[in-house]
Amino acid sequence: MKEGIHPDYYQATVTCNCGNTFVTGSTKKEIHVEICSKCHPFYTGQQKAAQARGRIDKFNKRYGLEQN
Repeated sequence: MKEGIHPDYYQATVTCNCGNTFVTGSTKKEIHVEICSKCHPFYTGQQKAAQARGRIDKFNKRYGLEQN
């Protein structure tokens, strides 16, 4: 490898908008993200529930069923 052409590599602190922080390797010292694995709907399981609720509501609306 040639010397002097590679960027510096740091232990970066990643900070999410939800307040979660973790450490990873990067060429930047600090990284700010909007969504992480602690708050993303796909990883928390909320996405599947929301999709199912939408299908249930659509079915009930289509066939005129009332919710209890």
